[in-house]
Amino acid sequence: MCYNGRKTLQPNPGVGLMKLILAIIQDEDAPATIQTLVDRGYRVTRIASTGGFLRQGNTTLLIGVEDFRVPEVIEILRRCCRTRTSYLPVAVEATGLLQAHMIEVEVGGATIFVLDVERFETL
Repeated sequence: MCYNGRKTLQPNPGVGLMKLILAIIQDEDAPATIQTLVDRGYRVTRIASTGGFLRQGNTTLLIGVEDFRVPEVIEILRRCCRTRTSYLPVAVEATGLLQAHMIEVEVGGATIFVLDVERFETL
C-alpha cells in the first residue's frame, strides 16, 4: 500500500456532483495504485493502453467519484505513481555511418484528467 492517510469516505451531505478521473500511469505503478484505491473504498476500472513517445505499456484508470473526493484520489496517485529514468536509443549519423546513442528521458508519474459527469448510475 502506498498511501496510509486516514479514511475519509463518508456520505456526501451535498448534492453529490460526480467526476470521472482518467489517470494514465505506468504499468509498474498500477498494482500498488489500484490496491491503494480499492483499500480506500474507491472503485477502479483498469484499461491497458500504450504511450506515444516511448511506445511503452501504460495503464489507464477510470475512477468515478463525488466532487469532494477528487483531491484525495489525486493525492493517492501522486504518492503511488513515481517518475523514473529510462533510456531511449537514437540513431545519429557520424562520418557517413549510423550509430545508436542512448539518451536519458524521464518517464512515469501520472497524467490526470478530471471530467464532469452528467449522469451516473450503478445497476
